[in-house]
Amino acid sequence: MTAFKSDFLNTLQERGFVHQCSDFEGLDALAAKGEATAYVGYDCTAPSLHIGNFLTMMMLYWLQQSGNKPITLMGGGTTMVGDPSGKDETRAMRTVAEIEANKASIRGVFAKVLRYGDGKSDAIMLDNAEWLTKLNWIEMLRDIGRHFSVNRMLTMDSVRLRLEREQEMSFIEFNYMVCQAYDFVELSRRAGCRLQMGGSDQWGNIVNGVDLGRRMGSPQLFALTTPLLTTASGDKMGKTAKGAVWLNADQFSPYDFWQYWRNVEDADVVKFLKLFTILPISEINKLAALGGSEINEAKKVLATEATALLHGRDAANEAAETARRTFEEGALAETLPTVEIPHGEFEAGVGVLAAFVKAELVASNGEARRQIKGGGLRVNDAAVTDEKMLLTSANLTPEGVVKLSLGKKRHVLLKPA
Repeated sequence: MTAFKSDFLNTLQERGFVHQCSDFEGLDALAAKGEATAYVGYDCTAPSLHIGNFLTMMMLYWLQQSGNKPITLMGGGTTMVGDPSGKDETRAMRTVAEIEANKASIRGVFAKVLRYGDGKSDAIMLDNAEWLTKLNWIEMLRDIGRHFSVNRMLTMDSVRLRLEREQEMSFIEFNYMVCQAYDFVELSRRAGCRLQMGGSDQWGNIVNGVDLGRRMGSPQLFALTTPLLTTASGDKMGKTAKGAVWLNADQFSPYDFWQYWRNVEDADVVKFLKLFTILPISEINKLAALGGSEINEAKKVLATEATALLHGRDAANEAAETARRTFEEGALAETLPTVEIPHGEFEAGVGVLAAFVKAELVASNGEARRQIKGGGLRVNDAAVTDEKMLLTSANLTPEGVVKLSLGKKRHVLLKPA
C-alpha cells in the first residue's frame, strides 16, 4: 500500500475507493495543499440517483473532509445526448421538461452528504446545460472537435463494445465523450477544477477530458476512478426484487434501504463499511473480527450507519427498531412499508398473487406461485398454501392491516384506504 502525503488519497486508498489514477504523484501534491477542486457528473436520467452514485458521493465527501473542494455537476446538457457507456442500445431520448423534473428531484440528495456554501472547501453545484446548450456548432467543431481523433474514439470501450456486438450507435451518442471532455475543461476555467472522479467505466471519458485540457491550455488535469460495485459473488451491486436501490426516500424507503444493507453477503460487510459509512477504520476493524452469527451485528451497524448518512439518524434508528420488533419480537411494526388498497377491493376480495405483486414483494404472478410452492409467502405470518386465496376484510389484523411476508426478512402491510 502506497503512503501518500495527502489525507485525501490515503483515506481513499485505505477504504478501497481507488481503481485508476492518471498521475498519483501530481494529484497527491495538489490534494496535500488543499488545492484539489474535483467534480463528479450526474446525468438526470431518472427522478433519483442510485447506489452507484452514492459511491462517488462518498468520494466527494472524503475530498471535502480533507480540506479540498467538491463540485457536483448536474448533467442538464449531457442528459440530452445520452451516455452510451455500458449500454447495448441508445438511451431513450428525454424531453427538456423530463430532464428538468429529474434534476429538481435529484438535487436535494447531495446536501445530505456534502456541505454547500461559499467557504474554501464548501461544495458547489453547477449544471453543464449552462455552457453545452450555448455552443455554436461550427465553433465547437473548430475549437473543440479538432482535438479529437476518431481513430482513438473508436477504441473507447463505450464505442468499441457496441460495435463489436454489432449494435447500432447513433451519432448523438458518439458525441457524448466530446461533451464530457469539454465539461472538464470548462470547469477548470470556471471553478479551478483539476480532478474528475467517477466509476471505472468512465475512465476513457475522463482521460479524454485530461487530454483535451492539455491541448486547450488548461493547467494539468487529473483522473481518478473507483472500482465498479460488485458483490462478493460477482453480481452487480444495487439490484433487488423491487428494482434499483434508489437514494430518494419516495422511491426506496429508508426502511428498505436499511434492509438492503442488513441483507448483504457476509463477505461484503467490511468492504461496504469502508465505502458507505464514515466509521473510523479502527471501529471497522473491530467489526471485521466478529465471526459466525456475530457478523449479523456488523450488518446491523452497516445498515444503520449507511442509512443515517443518507436519510438521517432518526430514520435509521426507526428502521433498525422496526426490524428488531418485526424479526426479534415478532411484533407488527406500523412503520413497515405500506401499500394502500381501496376499501371496495378489500370487500370484494384481493387475490393473494395480485396482492404480493402489488406489494412489490414478487415481480409476477408466476414468481408468486413458485414462492408458494417453496413455502416462501406468508399472510399474517401463516404460510400461503392456496394460490387462489382471497384477502378480504376478514384477514385484517387488530391494527387494521394485512401483513404480507416474503421469507423471514421482507414484509409489507396492505391497508384499506
